[in-house]
Amino acid sequence: MTATFQTIDTSDGPFTVITNDAGKVMASGWTSSVEDTASRIRPAHRPSDLMEGTVDAVSAVEAYYAGDAHALDSVEVELHGTDGQLAGWAALRQIKPGQPLNYSQFARALGSPSAVRAAASICARNPAALFVPCHRVLRTDGSLGGFAWGLDIKQNLLDREARA
Repeated sequence: MTATFQTIDTSDGPFTVITNDAGKVMASGWTSSVEDTASRIRPAHRPSDLMEGTVDAVSAVEAYYAGDAHALDSVEVELHGTDGQLAGWAALRQIKPGQPLNYSQFARALGSPSAVRAAASICARNPAALFVPCHRVLRTDGSLGGFAWGLDIKQNLLDREARA
């Protein structure tokens, strides 16, 4: 399978987006390395050929960074994972900008109040950062917790959304 990637500069550093031939986001993150970005896609679904080009979803990222916290809401994603991961990633897309949840609340939203670690794992394995806003989930005590792309970026995203 062939996929297209594009890297842009953001105030949080380089951001790479990989889309399938239908333009759906398969993976993204704050790196200029397309290989690192592609490694977040499950191996069975990882594109065998990555071509640099124009990715339509990049305009939504630019609009987000220009202040439109909802610019990413309509961008389509194509993710591959377990049924639980897919349900979790869909639930993450329902968290409104500026209204973060903690891991306990996220586990309850998934219908499994005691599955806090599973909820955290869903966030950690998210291949499409920003488009699937795992940064909107915090530790139960309100601290940032983890973020694959760094806590400074997570805080910047949350601050940007709180202002929007």
